[in-house]
Amino acid sequence: MEQFFDKYLKTVLDTETILYTGTVTAIKGLMIRSRGPYAKIGELCTIKNADGTELVAEVVGFDQEENAVNLMAYGDTKGIMAGSEVVASGKELRVPVGKKLLGRIIDALGRPYDKKGPLQNDEYYPAIAPAPDPYTRKDINRRIITGVRAIDSLLTCGKGQRLGIFAGSGVGKSTLLSMIARNTNADVNVIGLIGERGREVMDFIEHDLGPEGMKRSVVVVATGDQSSIARLRAAYTTTAVAEYFRNQGKDVMLMMDSVTRFCHAQREIGTANGEPPTQSGYPASVWDMLPKLLERTGTNDKGSITAFYTVLVDGDDLNEPVSDKVRGTLDGHIVLSKKLFRERHFPAIDITSSISRLWDDVTGPQTQQAANKVSRLISIYEENKDMINAGVYVKGSNPEIDEAIERHPAIEELLTQSKTDHCTIENTLQILSAVSGIDIPEDEYSEDAGLGKKTTAQLVQERKIDDVASSNELSSESMTAQTANSLEQAAKALGGLSKK
Repeated sequence: MEQFFDKYLKTVLDTETILYTGTVTAIKGLMIRSRGPYAKIGELCTIKNADGTELVAEVVGFDQEENAVNLMAYGDTKGIMAGSEVVASGKELRVPVGKKLLGRIIDALGRPYDKKGPLQNDEYYPAIAPAPDPYTRKDINRRIITGVRAIDSLLTCGKGQRLGIFAGSGVGKSTLLSMIARNTNADVNVIGLIGERGREVMDFIEHDLGPEGMKRSVVVVATGDQSSIARLRAAYTTTAVAEYFRNQGKDVMLMMDSVTRFCHAQREIGTANGEPPTQSGYPASVWDMLPKLLERTGTNDKGSITAFYTVLVDGDDLNEPVSDKVRGTLDGHIVLSKKLFRERHFPAIDITSSISRLWDDVTGPQTQQAANKVSRLISIYEENKDMINAGVYVKGSNPEIDEAIERHPAIEELLTQSKTDHCTIENTLQILSAVSGIDIPEDEYSEDAGLGKKTTAQLVQERKIDDVASSNELSSESMTAQTANSLEQAAKALGGLSKK
């Protein structure tokens, strides 16, 4: 009986009995200004219109001298008028979470987006939370499977690693994410579609993700036509849902498309709030918020969040501010090439420009040798591609180039696949072994192939001990030789004296 009343008791305890109110005084562009209420930054408020409708807004700034509060609405501001009542909730954004959230689509506020009825959530989780304490983060030493051969073979990722997918528009970012979502061995997928076209949302869910992928996924949606604050907070809601499942001990796969539109949303809010622009028109708050969002993923003492963030590269410039900041924060980057896309090379991953910083921590020694060899052959072929295609290169001039040319078709087979292909790790490593000519034992097929490796500090210490031992041995031999030589000289000297 007590359990039956628990949810009602919780609702009563969470209810604010004293509400602060204010009134709308002006709307300037995206910003709503009101006189009052007494509220803090990030607090949710309700704006009550004369026609009886209500609109959720968030406090993004204030001016104490004028007793003015700056609000950003989560919906259309149509219907708001001077004098509309503003009621503070006393709470920041919290997201409904629970096991029954799987298979559902929600909006930035955690409300149902899929018209399947109300959510049956177990609890609420704060949308804005700090990153895990570095001292509580578990080591990343287990491989996660993406089902994409190019990634699993040459850009291997670990559970809890964070990577960026960098590309211009229309090069296959969403398709690559859908392949990972369908084929990963993670327990749960959490997908954030931030600032996407309305057409692409259901296209991604129905055609790319599909019913099988949706069963173990939660999708958070804020389309490009929604308000700046909705697009911004959708990224936080996505991360909060992933954190909840991580705290349940799950291995979570988080995919966010795209972090660039998250930055665009904050740029709009910051500009409307009077912040001065810095790099490329972005206010300083963007560079403060971005690492705080990205650092929330990864491992903690309970589970892991492996994260893939897409970055829409402005003007195909990988050094533009957002790309540069994201690349410097994450644990690796995957670059999609328009050139490869035009050549119908799918997925269009540019191996020579991509890197996984933790790949050698989650793979076995033979796998590493094979991956290093194939990566080198790719690099050699690309460096000499113009000569090869022009017929200038003469076979036999360079053994490495000859091998790169000979193995090129097999390497292409390894790196390309249809979006419907399901590639197991066994199949991927077998192909890698055949292409490289290096045998990969079956015990390296396991996700735990990287466990038990000695740390760099341990290897250095062992080498120091070996070096000292070798040095002592050499010193001992040297001392023995010197002693013998000294005794011989002494004997000769004594013999000379005895003759005298």
